[in-house]
Amino acid sequence: MTRLDAKAVRESLGESTIARLATFEAFEEIDSTNSYLMRQAAPLPGQVHVAVTDNQTGGRGRHGRTWLSPPGSGLCLSLAYTFAAQPGNLPALTLAVGLGVIEALEQAGVDGVRLKWPNDLIADDGKLGGILTETQSQSSGVTSVVTGIGVNIDLGDHPGFDTGPDSLRHAVDLARFAGEVPSANALATHLIAGLVSTFAAYDEHGFSGFQHKWPGRDWLRGRTVTVSSPHQEVTGIGAGIADDGALLVDTRAGERCRITSGTVLEAGREFDE
Repeated sequence: MTRLDAKAVRESLGESTIARLATFEAFEEIDSTNSYLMRQAAPLPGQVHVAVTDNQTGGRGRHGRTWLSPPGSGLCLSLAYTFAAQPGNLPALTLAVGLGVIEALEQAGVDGVRLKWPNDLIADDGKLGGILTETQSQSSGVTSVVTGIGVNIDLGDHPGFDTGPDSLRHAVDLARFAGEVPSANALATHLIAGLVSTFAAYDEHGFSGFQHKWPGRDWLRGRTVTVSSPHQEVTGIGAGIADDGALLVDTRAGERCRITSGTVLEAGREFDE
């Protein structure tokens, strides 16, 4: 995979993206792009800080799991954003980001990626990447977030990303899934532009501007799932998401459960509806 060229990426971004780009840093190696931005001062409202690498040595997934990206195997990109006003439904931001990532991948020529609630990118029923959103505390009362995106490009013999109890049976990379693989520069350009647009739209409309896009990207819908939440473990059929982004599961007892926070432990075959 071609190594990142920060100058080429910046020059490829459109004017509307550049107007919101407060800082852009590309690293030959870094422990974690998310951790790095969490240590920095938050951007001004409506602006973004971006950190990107193709060599991450200490990345993090959900629940403190490790996300490794050996040199050239994937792209790790994080954006920090400060909202102009307190978002009404901040937990659903990760779902909106997932939709933004898929649209950015499509712009880069990669089709067929779907989303596994709440934060996994799925291709060929394997994990192509993931999303981690963290909140930065601000004394002024405004909300700032750092969202990290990891996408596998060419894992070779590397096992790739985080390996927790909710991991799928195999990892997938663009080299095996996409046919013609976009360069790291092109992928970074499309992701930055797409995510800047996603944050701006979420700032204005919240999750309501994204919910209608979820059904066409939902990998869990119609599949047998087992979900572990802080208060229960639920097994049933994935039934989409609620207005607030909660996962809906129809149980064998005929109940529809709303899950606002949890881990999908298993996801079985898809049923025709």
